[in-house]
Amino acid sequence: MPLKIQDGLPAIETLTDENIFVMTETRAVHQDIRPLKILILNLMPLKKTTEVHLLRLLSNTALQVEVDLLRMATHDSKNTSSDHLDVFYKTFDEISHQKYDGMIITGAPVETFEFEDVSYWKEMTKILGWTVEHVTSTLHICWAAQAGLYFHYDIPKHPVEDKISGVFTHTIEEPKEPIVRGFDDSFLAPHSRHTEVRKEDIMGHTDLSIVSESEEAGLYILTARQGRQIFVTGHSEYDPLTLKEEYERDLSRGLNPKIPRNYFPDDNPSLPPVVSWRSHANLLFSNWLNYYVYQMTPYNLDEII
Repeated sequence: MPLKIQDGLPAIETLTDENIFVMTETRAVHQDIRPLKILILNLMPLKKTTEVHLLRLLSNTALQVEVDLLRMATHDSKNTSSDHLDVFYKTFDEISHQKYDGMIITGAPVETFEFEDVSYWKEMTKILGWTVEHVTSTLHICWAAQAGLYFHYDIPKHPVEDKISGVFTHTIEEPKEPIVRGFDDSFLAPHSRHTEVRKEDIMGHTDLSIVSESEEAGLYILTARQGRQIFVTGHSEYDPLTLKEEYERDLSRGLNPKIPRNYFPDDNPSLPPVVSWRSHANLLFSNWLNYYVYQMTPYNLDEII
């Protein structure tokens, strides 16, 4: 939450220069407060697991958040019961008339397909276009980050020779960007993907900002439209054992996967992994909720444009 400080205090300038958010009394008294409305488009196969991953992080702030869960009407889930989906999820037609303070779009196990070959791509493009005028800030994760960059900015994705799987060190390229407020100069985050967005494809787009990247894993956080669009190519929301479960799943399928990098002690899958990204994950989501949603969204949602 922001510090509320008396107008004119000299410390304000120093704190602001250090990328610490402060709120003067003048701004504070003009704020209207209400619960934030967040929409989650869950494209992951194990939807109940992903719900836990995301809701855990959204609950770790002092803000009151109301969540709607969204599913694709043009795709039948094979790993989540229809009863669960019918009770807890909505379709786009049911919510398309509404506006939301924030939206999260998850990854999806369709990276190796061309975007246009994904069975629900037409519906996906409708939703991505809708977010521009109906959501204050949209957080795109992993495949959704690639899909959003492709749809909005015509940025392609590229296959990689070996799956990018593991926990990688990242650096900050734009330290003044609020999404990385409070981050260490280097920090860890998990990745799990077969494709990548390349830096050279981004450089010609002045409306896109590379906020964080990794020498091993590539681009990590990008922003656009003053933070109304945030693209995160990794999975900071992952549980401690998610990469282990994915590795064992691929082993059982005979895919001969490589051991996730920087994850198991001594690269020994029989040893429990050490969680090294939890604090970063909490900070990433709380920064998004506070600085790009709560501080930016209008009190009257109808005013989102």
